Amino acid sequence: MDGVDDPYTTLGVAKTASQDEIRRAYRKLAKKHHPDLNPGDTKAEDHFKKISAANGLLSDADKRGRFDRGEIDAGGQERAAQPSYREHAQGDSGRRYSRAEAPGQGWDGQDFSDIFGTMFSQGRRSGADHRARGDDERYSLTTSFLDAVNGATRRLTLPDGRTLDVKIPAGAVDGVVMRLKGQGGRGLNDGPAGDAMIEIHVAPHPFFERLGQDIRLVLPVTLSEAVLGAAVEVRTPRGKVSMRIPAGSDSGTELRLRGRGVPSTKNQEAGDLYATLRIFVGPPDPALADFLRTWSPETPVDPRRFMEDTP
Repeated sequence: MDGVDDPYTTLGVAKTASQDEIRRAYRKLAKKHHPDLNPGDTKAEDHFKKISAANGLLSDADKRGRFDRGEIDAGGQERAAQPSYREHAQGDSGRRYSRAEAPGQGWDGQDFSDIFGTMFSQGRRSGADHRARGDDERYSLTTSFLDAVNGATRRLTLPDGRTLDVKIPAGAVDGVVMRLKGQGGRGLNDGPAGDAMIEIHVAPHPFFERLGQDIRLVLPVTLSEAVLGAAVEVRTPRGKVSMRIPAGSDSGTELRLRGRGVPSTKNQEAGDLYATLRIFVGPPDPALADFLRTWSPETPVDPRRFMEDTP
C-alpha cells in the first residue's frame, strides 16, 4: 500500500475495530516494542515507529475515514484523483466526451472570436511574464511523546524524494501545524514557492500521560517501600530523579515533583509530574504469608468501610 504497511494490519485489528480496540491494541504493542524498553534493538525501534504511525492515522476519525475511502494513503498523504472511463461514459447523453454548444460558441458559451481575440490581445502577458506563487502542501509527521515534550528535530521524506528537517518545539501538542516557508509547491515562472504545512501527531507513551503542562504516571512500589518509606528512582521526561516515599503510603497516594512536567516556554510555566503509587506485592512469598497469618495490627482498619456508607 504505497510502500507503507496497512495500518489495520500493523495494529492487528479489523477494519471495523472501535476506537477503544485500536487504543488497546496500540498500547499493548507500544509497551512491547518501545525503544526505551528495548535499548539497542533497531528492529523494535522500527516497529514502534510503524505502530505509532498506524495509530496516528486510525485514532483520528477524519483521517481514518479518508483512508478507508481511499482519499489518502497509509502514510497520510493525499492520493491523486484518477477519473475513470466509467465517469466519462456515464455522463449525460451527448456530453460524455464534449459539451454541445450553440453554433459559433465555445465551451463556456463565449463566441470563439471573443476567446481568440482575448488570447491574442493578452499576448505574452499571459505567458512567460505571468508569475504566480506555488501551492501550499500539507503533510503529517508522527513523533514520540518525549520528543513532543522536550522538543526535537525530525526529518520528513516527501513523496518527491526531498527531505525536510522539521523542528518540533518543546511542549508541542497533538495536531499543531508547523509552517515551513518556501518548502511547498514550485511557483510559476520564477514565482515564489508555497509553504509546507506539517501537522504533528504525538504518539501515546506506555506510562506517561499529559494533562496540560503536567505529566502523570502510575508508579509501582513494593510493600516494604510503602510501609517503611524509601527513596526511589523515578523516571521523568527529562531523566531520572530521586523521590522520597513517605512511610505508611497506600496505593493511590499521589506525590508531586515540581517542575518535572512539560518544560517552560515563552507563554507557559513548567508543569509538574504527579506520581500515583500502586503497591506491587509480587510473586507469593512463604515468609510474608506466615507472618501475616500470625500478625495482628494494633489499630485494625476496614479498607472497604466507605463502600458500606455509600448509598
